Amino acid sequence: MLFKNQYYYFISGLPDFTFDSMKLPLTVDEFKVMLDEELKPEDRKLLSNYFLRYDNDNLFNLLKDRDAALNSTGNLSLEEMQDAIEKVKEGDTIENKQIPPYYEASIKAWLNDEVQDESRTLEDLISSFYMDYGLEAKNSLIAGWFELNLNIGNILSAIYARKYEMDVTKVIVGNNKLAMIIRENANARDFGITLELDYFDAIQRLSEESDIYERERKLDKFRWDWLEQNTTLDYFNIEYIFAYLCKLQILERWVSLNAEEGERVFRELISGLKNEIEMPDEL
Repeated sequence: MLFKNQYYYFISGLPDFTFDSMKLPLTVDEFKVMLDEELKPEDRKLLSNYFLRYDNDNLFNLLKDRDAALNSTGNLSLEEMQDAIEKVKEGDTIENKQIPPYYEASIKAWLNDEVQDESRTLEDLISSFYMDYGLEAKNSLIAGWFELNLNIGNILSAIYARKYEMDVTKVIVGNNKLAMIIRENANARDFGITLELDYFDAIQRLSEESDIYERERKLDKFRWDWLEQNTTLDYFNIEYIFAYLCKLQILERWVSLNAEEGERVFRELISGLKNEIEMPDEL
């Protein structure tokens, strides 16, 4: 039997919060520093998958603008990012084991202008690689979290693409089973996934919420509830810590957002789907 690392004292000392908390007990940045000090190496490596989301943004911004300011919450330093880009430019292999393998493919695609057409952007490509990479995490909760977010994003993308007469197949990212089903059944009423996914109807109902701020908030509550449901028997292990981290990031987002900013964030999400296609003003 495989025994997992236990973090009794660390977890017991963490401040409590709820989805509706009005104050952030600590920032994700602060929690990351604590994790670096407290976690065993193998667990620290597992959670590094989560923080790659910030590295991905940094890679995208750095490729677009070499002088871009980077988010310090990621795993990689500016020097490591720049070194990776230079190695790919020179045709060398990235030797830094902290850098995920899909970075080399992403950088090559950018250098070769493979992501300049309307149907595929650099951001889409990195996101697709990242989701596929996350699904391979050697932890069922972490892999499940990546898959949940990939599925939610693809369902919403498919629904909005159809609504605005866009090509559904071009807004789907990742290559998990659901992504392939949607691509193959782009013209079906339910994209062929009702029987494949028990929460398809729930996400479809949330997509119909007319208030943009409320729509995003309810989607995050759905994610929060998923974390709760999938960690009911986890108390002092890495699964509990991962769920705590995810919920902390959700709370951090909403503590810092007001309704006007929430609408701006959602417009940016939609903008990423439409690829230069003009959307109706009523959105």
